[in-house]
Amino acid sequence: MKLLEGKRAVVTGAAQGIGYEIARVLGEAGASVVIGDIDEAKAQDAAKRLGVLGIQADSQSCDVTDEAAMEALVAHCSDTFGPVDVMVNNAGITRDATMRKMSIGDFRAVLDVHLTGAWLGTRSAAEIMRANGGGSIVNISSIAGKVGNFGQTNYSAAKAGLVGLTKASAKELARYGVRVNAVQPGLIRTAMTEAMPKAAWDAKLAEIPMGRAGEPAEVAQSVLFLASDMAGYLTGAVLEVTGGRYM
Repeated sequence: MKLLEGKRAVVTGAAQGIGYEIARVLGEAGASVVIGDIDEAKAQDAAKRLGVLGIQADSQSCDVTDEAAMEALVAHCSDTFGPVDVMVNNAGITRDATMRKMSIGDFRAVLDVHLTGAWLGTRSAAEIMRANGGGSIVNISSIAGKVGNFGQTNYSAAKAGLVGLTKASAKELARYGVRVNAVQPGLIRTAMTEAMPKAAWDAKLAEIPMGRAGEPAEVAQSVLFLASDMAGYLTGAVLEVTGGRYM
C-alpha cells in the first residue's frame, strides 16, 4: 500500500519548480493530484507530464489571492477526483529589494501571494476536510522566515507569518482531525538558485553543515511525510529542511 493510496491532493504553484516536485512525489505515493497555478498553460502541461508518469492529475488556473478562485480550486478537486485530503500551500513570488528601495506595492504583493494565499487555501480545504473527518494541510514556509534574508523584508515577513498561520490554524482544526504543518526549506538546488553568482552560492553553501544544497525531491519527501498517516500525531510542527543551516 502506498502512503497516499486513494487520497486526493491539491498543490498550489505546482506548474514548475519545487511545487511540481511536490505534486510528483505525492502522486507517486498514490494520490490523485490537482495542480493549481496562475499560469494555465504551464499548469496543463505539468498535469500532462504527471499523467505520462502514471499519476492521476488535473489542473486549474488559480490566483491564490482570489477568494472565489481558491474555493473553485478545491471544488475542482471534489468534482474531478473527490474531496481533498491533502492541501499544500506552495504558491509564492519574490520581489527583492532593500527596504529603502522596495515599493509598498511589492511588499504587499509578496505578502498577499504567500500569506493570504495560504490562509485562503487553508480555509477552503479545511471546510471540506472537517466535513469528511480529517485531512492534512502543509504550508511551504522558508528558513528566511526564521532568520530573515537581506533584501527580502517582504518575503521573510511572509514566510514568518506562515509559521504563525500554521500554528494558529492547527489549534483551531485539531478537534476535527485536520492537521496543519509547515516545511521551511533552506538552500535548494533549483534553476533560480543555480543562477546566483558563484560567490553568493559559495557563501550560502559554507553555512550548511552537510556541505551541500538540498534537492527539490528532499523538500517534497518532507511534505509527503507530513501529508501521510506516518505524521498522524504531528500538528503545528515546522520541519526545517536545511541540511542543518541555522540550527
